[in-house]
Amino acid sequence: MQVSEKTRPRSDYLELAHRLPADLLDYAGALAEGGGFAHLIGKVLGSNAALAWVCYIQRGKYQVIFTDGEQVGIFLALLFRFLGRGKQQTRHMMITHKLTVPKKLLFFDWFGIEKTIDVFLVYSTYQKQFIQDRLGAAPEKVIWIPFQVDQEFFVPDTSIEREPGLICSAGLEFRDYPTLIDALKGSEVKVILAAASPWSKRSDSSKQRVLPNNVSAQRFSLFDLRRLYARSSLVVVPLFATDFQAGVTTILEAMSMGKAVIVTRTQGQTDVVEDNFSGIYVPVGDSSALRDAIHRLLDNPQEAARLGRNARAKVESQFNLDYYVWLLKSIAENLVQKKGMG
Repeated sequence: MQVSEKTRPRSDYLELAHRLPADLLDYAGALAEGGGFAHLIGKVLGSNAALAWVCYIQRGKYQVIFTDGEQVGIFLALLFRFLGRGKQQTRHMMITHKLTVPKKLLFFDWFGIEKTIDVFLVYSTYQKQFIQDRLGAAPEKVIWIPFQVDQEFFVPDTSIEREPGLICSAGLEFRDYPTLIDALKGSEVKVILAAASPWSKRSDSSKQRVLPNNVSAQRFSLFDLRRLYARSSLVVVPLFATDFQAGVTTILEAMSMGKAVIVTRTQGQTDVVEDNFSGIYVPVGDSSALRDAIHRLLDNPQEAARLGRNARAKVESQFNLDYYVWLLKSIAENLVQKKGMG
């Protein structure tokens, strides 16, 4: 109902389940289907392990199991490694957000679980190269895929009047709000920070600074966040140094709204924005460069509009939910075909 009424975006996992077609298994479903042993695993090892266990015991029903992150995928890979895949020889596709974490790498170094992951799907080319170099994975086994946004929900809205001098930012994951606050301290630019995220467990870095009068931080529903993007002259995504795609959701939401975006260039955030074509990159922690970029676009609304048009075009051609679902479906079907040929 909310999706049809355009009060919230489509969910990628629901679209995938519908179009693949596939069965969707979440934490609640895993505990319901897995019985007492799944509950025990959940209590001892956590809900991710319980979900992986239920995926494993149901493997015979599926040609491919698709895990949407290494938090579940690593546990499933361990089960495949030590208990086998069964007669079905079920294939495993895993979305990999950030594998450059020592405690995650231990499972690969000690147990060689990369052998039971048939496809690593990554959002960052840095992570792709790392997996190939560190784990010796074949390039065709590590596939970069563009992240997605629901381009039908986050769409330019000319019915909402843009407020000159208003900029916004959103999210929590590796957000460097202190640098943004420092960049505009004493400025007349109005800044609204939508400092919340349904995905990140990180704290709000804006609380590390006393907010000046021109900066406010609050929470927004996705519907109200879309309205905030529409009101803003541009969107800024300041990031701490990191090697995965932190910030990508906010970046793509803004681009889909036809907004110029200013983004911190990190090791992991290099694959979405084209510098000076669909947005602007600034160095990590450089408040002066960030301030200059903000004022340059505010003083040149035609340039900001050009970047915003190009950003929307990039979303329509590559970074949208429908293309994302089509691409994952193609990868899964290709994996099944290779299995049949093998």
